Amino acid sequence: MEVPAPPTVLQLPLFPLRNVLFPGGYLPLRIFEVRYLDMIGRSHKAGAPFGVVCLTEGAEVNSAPAPGSPSGDGYANEEFHLEGTLATITRLERPNPGLMMIRCTGAQRFRVRSSEKLKHGLWMADVELLPDDVQVPVPSDLENAAFSLQELVRNLSARTGDVDRMPLQPPYQWGDCGWLANRWCELLPLDLQQKQRLMSLDNPLLRLELVADLLERMGLDQPTPPV
Repeated sequence: MEVPAPPTVLQLPLFPLRNVLFPGGYLPLRIFEVRYLDMIGRSHKAGAPFGVVCLTEGAEVNSAPAPGSPSGDGYANEEFHLEGTLATITRLERPNPGLMMIRCTGAQRFRVRSSEKLKHGLWMADVELLPDDVQVPVPSDLENAAFSLQELVRNLSARTGDVDRMPLQPPYQWGDCGWLANRWCELLPLDLQQKQRLMSLDNPLLRLELVADLLERMGLDQPTPPV
């Protein structure tokens, strides 16, 4: 009997956001907080990812407490979901001192095993990497979701005229359940709890089936391939 390999565990910095990053997703960020400027600089130099987790409490931008308020670490209370996604920096620009503009791509999902908030407000965590989605071909009864997204991308491309500004970045994988479901999850007007639940699903086919139901209820499913 084959013994399964132990899970891969990493230690990495976390970036809690009011957002859910999906594998293969596109994430532009404007970095100006001291706690993240150094972290992002180090990650970029080392070619290492950081972890994006969705906030359940607290704000993306923290400030020191007002005079007279109880002492503490100087940051608002932050809580976040324990499942997140690695973010790989693909572009970094420094338009002026104290400001970074970065673009990231979502990579592998992870689960936080333990975390610690450092004195200057940065979260460090030991995380267990979760398996990548198994590639599952889009079945014929769910092809409408692919047709609809192709039409949307074509319209957005004609409107923006700039691939770099598109919310969906190539390569496009229209025939893969996980990729297709993830891109719709990013675009649909879902609340963060819904997005988090969908991202956390291990079954890409089930994720796409749930997305297809949402598209049908919203009247967004495309019955025929775009011309």
